[in-house]
Amino acid sequence: MALTQADIDREVTELQDAYDKARAGGAPAAHHPPRDYAPYRSSALRHPKQPLVAVHGDPETVELSGPAFGHTDVTALDNDLTKQHTGEPLGERITVSGRLLDGRGRPVRGQLVEVWQANASGRYAHQRDDHPAPLDPNFTGVGRVLTGDDGSYSFTTIKPGAYPWRNHTNAWRPAHIHFSLFGDAFTQRLVTQMYFPNDPLFPYDPILRSVTDESARQRLIAAYDHDLSQPEFSLGYRWDIVLDGPSATWIEEGR
Repeated sequence: MALTQADIDREVTELQDAYDKARAGGAPAAHHPPRDYAPYRSSALRHPKQPLVAVHGDPETVELSGPAFGHTDVTALDNDLTKQHTGEPLGERITVSGRLLDGRGRPVRGQLVEVWQANASGRYAHQRDDHPAPLDPNFTGVGRVLTGDDGSYSFTTIKPGAYPWRNHTNAWRPAHIHFSLFGDAFTQRLVTQMYFPNDPLFPYDPILRSVTDESARQRLIAAYDHDLSQPEFSLGYRWDIVLDGPSATWIEEGR
């Protein structure tokens, strides 16, 4: 029998209650969820079950066997996802800005930040996305930028739509943007997601709810910032990314 939203809600509640009880008993905060969070069904199949294997010899051989993102330098237009085609994309235009910081609040400069997302209808421009929502010929949904000396980044894009996924019956993902952060090498890549405030799907999403610590979960949600909005052009959201420490942003480790 297919799992229902009620089944997932019950599992999420049990795990959340267990975490809250442990915290009340003095356990430390869990800023990152377990890699095999049961309500997120595919995590049980995808997380590593064996010890990590040490790489011997030239570490660059590991990087060279991985994918390469882009064949040209990052340009000033790469961070505007609304200008990558001849026409205007459909949907609500937004500006997403913030800073990349270390655990002490210091800016992390010159780092590559990549984003990818669904379009305003909740569909990715990807051949494996068979969600019966319209594709937008003027929106591919990918962008990149280098952080400035103050750790700042900024993207202009379209607010993505919610979309169904097959974790359980009637499963829907809240609107979100995927972020990829690179250090000095490909093997230093970190991936996370940014959400939008007041989304009614938050309680029903086992991926977001896998972050059982409320303060850590809130750090994944951008804040509306009217000062970032541009007159007659876009609404603005601010989202800072912290790499480590007690205020670190959740990273999709092992997912």
